[in-house]
Formats: sequence, C-alpha cells, structure tokens
Amino acid sequence: QWQLVESGGGLVQPGESLRLSCAASGFTLGNYDIGWFRQAPGKAQEGVSGISRSGDSTKYADSVKGRFTISRDDAKNTAYLQMDSLRPEDTAVYYCAASRKGATLTVGEYDYWGQGTPVTVSS
Repeated sequence: QWQLVESGGGLVQPGESLRLSCAASGFTLGNYDIGWFRQAPGKAQEGVSGISRSGDSTKYADSVKGRFTISRDDAKNTAYLQMDSLRPEDTAVYYCAASRKGATLTVGEYDYWGQGTPVTVSS
C-alpha cells in the first residue's frame, strides 16, 4: 500500500532551520512530481514548493523563496524541504504530496498525500 510519511517538524526559534523529510513506501517516488504544502491554523492550505520527477524544475511560493530549498533523493525514495531563516508566519502543519502533473503549487493537482508534520516557529 502506498504511503507518504513526513518527519522532521518541531519547535524552533525564529531564524533557525529545519529539514523536513517525505519518505515514500509502496510506490516509486521517482515516478512522481513532489510538492510541499502547509496549513496554518484557521487558514487554507497553500503550496510551498514543488519539484519535478527529473529534479530539474522547482517552484517556490514567494513567501519562502530564498529561504526554503526542495530536493529529492530517489535512491532513498525520499524528498526533502530544507527550511532556513524560519519566521513565526511559517508555523503550520507541513504536508508532502505526489503528482504526475508537474511541479505545481496547486493543491488539486496532487493525488497522494502524507499525514503532515507540525512546524512551530516561536521565541
């Protein structure tokens, strides 16, 4: 059975870093485009970053450009989101998702979702 499992979330202070992981099981991650999304309390889910199957194409939301980096290691069947210079407004539950529609930031274009990992940025 296919599964995406996020890990690496936690509580950090502003300016610190976290690396989120998205491990796939039951299917080959390399056959899919991967996206990271987040949902803050009381807000709609939003796209954060996406990476194509080849890894050659990446996209970022304006709010995280220059601070977050998406990557993938298909040999490990895992994708990552490196988050630097974290801000309180980055506080949210972060989800990874898999798609075959490109490295988009559109929630509706992703078919498979993980359960999420919470990130809290607070002093």
